[in-house]
Amino acid sequence: MDAYSVRNDKERRQWRKLMLGLEQRLVLARKYPGMLADDLTDYLYTRTTGHIGSLMTLINRGCQRAARTGAELLDEDLLDQVKLDAGAERARKALQKKFERKRMTTKPRSRAAKTASAKNVA
Repeated sequence: MDAYSVRNDKERRQWRKLMLGLEQRLVLARKYPGMLADDLTDYLYTRTTGHIGSLMTLINRGCQRAARTGAELLDEDLLDQVKLDAGAERARKALQKKFERKRMTTKPRSRAAKTASAKNVA
């Protein structure tokens, strides 16, 4: 299966729809709306390079760790402790630079604009 791509808004909306669907299925006491689809979307894409197998492994292992430690939610600090396959980790480094420089995002333009303006107001 090909990796998800986020080159345009249509692809970004597909990724967001996936994040929203996964979010609904999480069984963590402290999960909240937007945990994956808003707060972790770029991180999850960067970390897995859009590959569904790596994504599902990361989410599953992250949920197990969250439940075991009592955190009961997913965040970058917790997910950074989850090991993934070597291929995903190698590809992550190059992709992460594009996201850090704001050259890529998983957020559709309308959502990315709202997030940016909300941060500027705060």
